[in-house]
Amino acid sequence: MSNYTEQRHFSRIPFDAEARITDPQNNATYTVRLLDISLKGALTTQPDAASTEINKTYQLELSLSGSGNETRLQMEASIVHMDDGRIGFQYQNMDLDTAAHLHRLVELNLGDEKLMERELAELAKFNN
Repeated sequence: MSNYTEQRHFSRIPFDAEARITDPQNNATYTVRLLDISLKGALTTQPDAASTEINKTYQLELSLSGSGNETRLQMEASIVHMDDGRIGFQYQNMDLDTAAHLHRLVELNLGDEKLMERELAELAKFNN
């Protein structure tokens, strides 16, 4: 159990999908389940065999399926908390395609234009 205090600024989108965590130091890859996603981070299950560390950066790959195709989002993400068999990631870096897909995913699931505008403004504050 960690002492993480939730400071959520972004809406969580519940999402059940396969994800992979890769440790760049030893290339060990672990399959996990994506539990929810936001513009700034993701929550996954914690793999049994992995020795994950808070504040360490991993490669996070999310597989999203729909409409007969599969989209892969790849980003560098650091662990900000681990509790109850779950890992909270905060994105550190992602390519433009991944950012566009993530933005669209959140936009479609929020269903509220004003809320999406607020989230984008909040993201701009975090990135400055």
